[in-house]
Amino acid sequence: MTLTVVMAFMLSASVSSADDAQYKAAAEKWVDSEFQPSSLSKEAQMKEMEWFIKTAEPFRGMDIKVVSETIATHEYESKVLAKAFAEITGIKVTHDLLGEGDVIEKIQTQMQSGQNIYDGYINDSDLIGTHMRYGFVLPLSDFMAGDGKDVTLPTLDIDDFIGKSFTTGPDGKLYQLPDQQFANLYWFRYDWFQKPELKAKFKEKYGYELGVPVNWSAYEDIADFFTNVVKEIDGVRVYGHMDYGKKSPDLGWRFTDAWLSMAGAGDKGLPNGKPVDEWGIRVDGCRPVGASVARGGATNGPAAVYALTKYMEWLEKYAPPEALGMTFYESGPVPAQGHIAQQMFWYTAFTADMAKAGTPVVDDKGLPKWRMAPSPHGPYWEEGMKLGYQDCGSWTFLKSTPEKRLKAAWLYAQFCVAKTTSLKKTIVGLTPIRESDLMTDAMSELAPKLGGLVEFYRSPARVAWTPTGTNVPDYPKLAQLWWQNIGETLSGEVTPQKAMDNLAAAMDKVLARLERADVLGACGPKLNPEKSREYWLSQPGAPKAKLDNEKPQGETVSYDELVKAWREGRAR
Repeated sequence: MTLTVVMAFMLSASVSSADDAQYKAAAEKWVDSEFQPSSLSKEAQMKEMEWFIKTAEPFRGMDIKVVSETIATHEYESKVLAKAFAEITGIKVTHDLLGEGDVIEKIQTQMQSGQNIYDGYINDSDLIGTHMRYGFVLPLSDFMAGDGKDVTLPTLDIDDFIGKSFTTGPDGKLYQLPDQQFANLYWFRYDWFQKPELKAKFKEKYGYELGVPVNWSAYEDIADFFTNVVKEIDGVRVYGHMDYGKKSPDLGWRFTDAWLSMAGAGDKGLPNGKPVDEWGIRVDGCRPVGASVARGGATNGPAAVYALTKYMEWLEKYAPPEALGMTFYESGPVPAQGHIAQQMFWYTAFTADMAKAGTPVVDDKGLPKWRMAPSPHGPYWEEGMKLGYQDCGSWTFLKSTPEKRLKAAWLYAQFCVAKTTSLKKTIVGLTPIRESDLMTDAMSELAPKLGGLVEFYRSPARVAWTPTGTNVPDYPKLAQLWWQNIGETLSGEVTPQKAMDNLAAAMDKVLARLERADVLGACGPKLNPEKSREYWLSQPGAPKAKLDNEKPQGETVSYDELVKAWREGRAR
């Protein structure tokens, strides 16, 4: 070896050593100043960070691009974690924030063109059925065991993710890595429900206790009570229900996000009903065979029609008049204004805004006057069915991304969900993903300010709240049909039955096109031949025949007793 080569080697080693010291110092700074609290000790956090430093060496100096929708959790990643990752690894990240629909459009464009637009996507697990069928998405199980083994964090601990089942296909492969989660739950004014005079008046009129509604009958009674009996509290007009009804794309989420499952339209099974899911789509094995009752689906069955009918009835009778013209985004802040008694369909993503000091729904000690609890179920619901929706924004990678860029982006994705960073991110965004984070003392200390969020996520009831599942073969194509058809009922153009008939027919038409295209492989649609409604409604499970009584006796439970049950490991 010549002297020149030796000197060059020594210089290179010296630079590498200096770089490592620089990156380690950055990691220590971030661990001490930002990544606290954590479920790990600082020593264990530094071991994770040292792994990132070492593994990132071949990718230092790269610029990568990722994208997610705009919510508080992703804003924290974009502004804080991307900067930390760059300082600790030497890999620069541009983390773009877009509307949810725009994220789906970008990922579809990359799938169809093969052109690499982003190196990684945080994309809802609602698309799991799309991703596992089309073959454009990288199965992470294969990647972590194969080409990506050298860049997969040894302490990633996949089994610690509470949304793991949501991002796993029927083939048992993990297709997406959960990054954030939030559920839609029942929200109510705990302080009003505790008032002795209101409790007495409610029991006198309805014959049972005012409390958390277990079924839709009780929800309806409570809505009627506050809107038409109580009417005013402290001189303010109050309402027993809140929702939104403007004909726009987010009206579709209002229904695809499990409204039919809450009524009881689908079959038993978790995370989604089998063979009929909460969209009303029936599968044979993994093949979708129809959405209409005529093909064995439940999209236009009696339970689905009941669900749409109640949505409209409650919106018209018990919500503020302006709710009918509101979008999802406009309606979200309304309960924090202090005149809503309860809301059946409330996203926990609004927890932070609802807990802000100084709002009418927070007391002078900074504690919420409200609570969240499990959603009530409709009369068609049976034990063992899913009971509500949970959003699970998850890291998704496409096979069209060049390998080096893919690996660098995978490192950033893991950094955003690593145990070193995940608890602090959960506290900022209130979208928990790890069991180990939920069980920390830090979450216990935060719990009183969050109105039941921590208690719910620690409870055995949690498993009944799930995203859209694998029965849906093409989420973008099918999801857009919902708001267009359901919106026609709000304008009085069609009846609820006709709206659901039109929706089911439109869904069958898309499934038929996908069948003819034959691009989805062994799990692609293969429609059942049509049979009479009577045939399918007489079969066990979904679609279910119309009940003689769709309003059974109302049933409620004490919120304090419910929380006690959760702490003892019971759902209720």
